[in-house]
Amino acid sequence: MEEIYAKFVSQKISKTRWRPLPPGSLQTAETFATGSWDNEENYISLWSIGDFGNLDSDGGFEGDHQLLCDIRHHGDVMDLQFFDQERIVAASSTGCVTVFLHHPNNQTLSVNQQWTTAHYHTGPGSPSYSSAPCTGVVCNNPEIVTVGEDGRINLFRADHKEAVRTIVWEVHFHPSNPEHLFTCSEDGSLWHWDASTDVPEKSSLFHQGGRSSTFLSHSISNQANVHQSVISSWLSTDPAKDRIEITSLLPSRSLSVNSLDVLGPCLVCGTDAEAIYVTRHLFS
Repeated sequence: MEEIYAKFVSQKISKTRWRPLPPGSLQTAETFATGSWDNEENYISLWSIGDFGNLDSDGGFEGDHQLLCDIRHHGDVMDLQFFDQERIVAASSTGCVTVFLHHPNNQTLSVNQQWTTAHYHTGPGSPSYSSAPCTGVVCNNPEIVTVGEDGRINLFRADHKEAVRTIVWEVHFHPSNPEHLFTCSEDGSLWHWDASTDVPEKSSLFHQGGRSSTFLSHSISNQANVHQSVISSWLSTDPAKDRIEITSLLPSRSLSVNSLDVLGPCLVCGTDAEAIYVTRHLFS
């Protein structure tokens, strides 16, 4: 078994990521980044694994990974991804998304770009934003996609100060029938997600179920049997319930649908098109 090298860093490590190698490179991975969480001060750190296999002056092997540089990070590091060879994107529990730049000449990290309110909660009467943790990032230069506990998906570009696009504004389970979920979005969509419908198995992942409905396949896994009365249909492993029916409730896409509420068979939503939509027949 290969020897494993340990280094105690006095920080709880939440994320580790290898720096990608240049295209066509035959080198092995040498540098990785870490992010910390649940500490009085959290850090983004860059490390080098050194020269594995080389003998040191005492005749032992040099295998200890060395800290190249670090920088303080506000909040817990919820996710960490390399954007390219020099830049690292970090997602924070404060809702902030930060791009850090590595300067190899003097081995330092600096803030290259930052979206401080990428994810946030708002509520009735709230005088200002309250932060929502950004829980994940994925990068494909020049684009960065983030997700957060506010239910939003943001698309950023490295050369833009604001989000290029934002999706899923509010998400509501039906208060008395949680098999029904309702979502509204900045892209003008208002969707009804119905997990109560039994649909015969189809070969494709998506298929049209009428003019405004789509069926989305569940991923079925064999888990321990749990009585159906005590498990949500969203977590069901019953093969007979392997589809979610998704229905668009608005006749056509409009400007952003900013808010919705559901009670019994009634739904109300408000939009940036200066319109309020109401239906009293959700399940008819």
